[in-house]
Amino acid sequence: MPKEPVGFNLCYEWQPSGQRAGKVAPQMFSGGLPSFYKSATFAGINQVRSLKKAVIDLIIPAYNEEEAIGKVIRDIPSNWVRDVIVCDNNSTDGTAATAKAAGAIVVEARRQGYGSACLQGMAYIAERPASEKPDIVVFLDADYSDHPEELPKVVQPIIEQDVDLVIGSRALGNMESGSMMPQQIFGNWLATTLIRLFYNYQFTDLGPFRAIKYQQLIALEMQDPNYGWTVEMQVKAAKHQLKTTEVPVSYRRRVGESKVSGTVKGSLLAGHKILWTIFKLM
Repeated sequence: MPKEPVGFNLCYEWQPSGQRAGKVAPQMFSGGLPSFYKSATFAGINQVRSLKKAVIDLIIPAYNEEEAIGKVIRDIPSNWVRDVIVCDNNSTDGTAATAKAAGAIVVEARRQGYGSACLQGMAYIAERPASEKPDIVVFLDADYSDHPEELPKVVQPIIEQDVDLVIGSRALGNMESGSMMPQQIFGNWLATTLIRLFYNYQFTDLGPFRAIKYQQLIALEMQDPNYGWTVEMQVKAAKHQLKTTEVPVSYRRRVGESKVSGTVKGSLLAGHKILWTIFKLM
């Protein structure tokens, strides 16, 4: 990628030389979730380009994150990312307006749920011509608990070591006291232990900050609409025998109150769904 910021609200065509050929104003996806898994094509992206040429798109699912989303977008290293796609999941505050003002593409994710919002971001990307598909897709939460400036570290194993999926591990990194509830820490340990026992894949976290080759993301045929999204991706990666790794990432107390771990009900529902997803996919 060039050193100049590639704006968040435009997508560019890239020629093999890495020179920018032109810009295309993105179109808002307004329909239901498309069946893009079977129709996806990968012309021109059979392998990830070099560090300076890899096209990276970032998907951020967001629900009532008006206070945090601007900070998240501000800290993203713009010269690494082509488009920041904020998937507004029926927010009742100013999340969408704040994201747009910060330069992000905002798509409406009308079906409620974390996974549904991520799927809508994928649907937006799938609407593009094959020549404009990204090499890598990064997922990042909207609550400012992750450190967006660590994105280069998360994508680097894909670019330099041909890894398929990289998980940003909070367990291996610097985690601020109180940033994860005890039930989250235990749930992550239990889920990753089960994945190791059943699939012989080593993970330490189900962290939301992750990067994956676009063609592998499509091949996984992700479906979960809510809490099971992250563990579904990791279990399917194991079943598909993808090359995976983890990198340590920093984690802090989120801005605002968590919609999941902040309540007992939310934690129980999330824990149940994560375990159910692991056994369902066996």
